[in-house]
Amino acid sequence: MGSKSDAESGVGDDESTDRPDDGPTDPSDDDGLTDPSDDDGSSFPVARDRDGDGDRATVLLLMNADRDRELLSEALSDRYGVRTADSPGALEGEFDCCLLDAGAFEAAGDAVDSRRDRADPAFLPFVLLVSEGSQAALGGGAWERVDDVIELPVDRRALVTRVSNLVERRRTSLRLRQTVADLRRKEQAMDEAPVGITLARSTDGDDNPIVYHNREFEELTGYGDEMHGEDCRFLQGPDTSEESRAKIRAALDEERPVNVDILNYRANGQKFWNQLSIAPLRDEDGTVTGYVGFQADITERKIRERRLEVMARVLNHNLRNKMNLIEGYTDLLRNDPDEESRDRSLDVISETAADLAGIASAVRTVDETVSAPGLDAAINLRDELIELRNRTRSRYPDAEVNLSLPDDEPIETTAVGLPVAISEAVENAVKHNDAAAPSVDVRVERRQPEWISIEVADDGPGIPDHETKVLEAGETSLTHADRLGIWLMYWVVAKAGGDFEVNTGEEGTTIRLEVPARP
Repeated sequence: MGSKSDAESGVGDDESTDRPDDGPTDPSDDDGLTDPSDDDGSSFPVARDRDGDGDRATVLLLMNADRDRELLSEALSDRYGVRTADSPGALEGEFDCCLLDAGAFEAAGDAVDSRRDRADPAFLPFVLLVSEGSQAALGGGAWERVDDVIELPVDRRALVTRVSNLVERRRTSLRLRQTVADLRRKEQAMDEAPVGITLARSTDGDDNPIVYHNREFEELTGYGDEMHGEDCRFLQGPDTSEESRAKIRAALDEERPVNVDILNYRANGQKFWNQLSIAPLRDEDGTVTGYVGFQADITERKIRERRLEVMARVLNHNLRNKMNLIEGYTDLLRNDPDEESRDRSLDVISETAADLAGIASAVRTVDETVSAPGLDAAINLRDELIELRNRTRSRYPDAEVNLSLPDDEPIETTAVGLPVAISEAVENAVKHNDAAAPSVDVRVERRQPEWISIEVADDGPGIPDHETKVLEAGETSLTHADRLGIWLMYWVVAKAGGDFEVNTGEEGTTIRLEVPARP
């Protein structure tokens, strides 16, 4: 190296060195290669040359400033941005391919490996330039650290071809790295999304097995990787409506999106209202290959909507009727000369006003109880029930209130409003019983682990059927509950994701409230 003629230096003509002198072959001539600067990959983060040539790849020539470096730079500069250096420190810069001579390779030492590690996982090629005939003498260590060895002299076309192949490998690796990075960002976005997300594979049968779920889905449902391979129907349960099931099934059969509010069950059996959205995923041919599902807990919203319906009925029906009654008897007072009749009117007005106050108090109790935030610490339900028994006996001396509690077992719960709901059940059982000595039994059991079952049984006349049917079907102007108490109990249990049941027979009524101990 270092000779003066082109034939003896690093880069020769395309043909033999004794061809007619018609000038060097332009490396941009059609040689069966695609110019990397012209392909779609130019938008990927290849190193930009510092000479303002746009997004062309950059080749670093790390070698002594001699005739070889000049010729190599000239041969490559039509296609690439070329940087030259003679110090290993240049490896710290940005480039897409590095050509080193033997001296620079030896001087660089471990810096080559260090630079490769910094570029990983992208491919960063290194080419070792050696004198003619010396390649065979290279040790195996050299080949482990470089991607190609080129003997000098070399013709332009061969040089450009070999460098182009390496640069294309780098471009491909950068595209792959970008694709992987994009996929990781998308997966991270899905993993950290504030709604549950599932991906299911499409099959020829009725099942679409889950292949992916995010963290929020696991937090929402309590199910994890163990349910991969299962259809999402495992979230459905006894109280899931057939209408919701049918709506989902029809949409899947027709391969169209669907949105539905559906009652689902967590892994521990807790109920929750799920705002479910499902959309088909299609390939380039339009064939459905899977489904994406989005889940969000809307239990609080569902309770709030039903409360608004009930409160609207109270305002439009109960309050209006009471006010009409007061207004009517007030008119009678103005024109009624009979003192006894006026006294009866005053009694009715007084009783009606008391009823209005009771309604207002009931509305306030419902609002404060159901709207209360979650508890920071568990309450001792045993103490609460003992206090309730004593308070009821004091207020209704003729009533018999009995407690049946687990022996010496702590009864702790974070279910919001549960003591108020039990108190409402006991109060109603005593107040609406015309017997001389009303009897109420309160029983607490653990029918399943981590759940609490409370039964309030009385010997009274029972709760009319229309009072309980509206809990699931909703109220109308013709069918509605006469008292807010039963709604209060129902909403407390629904908020906890539990089961509420009312059974009325000849011997009285039993109200069962079963909730998770820590919903």
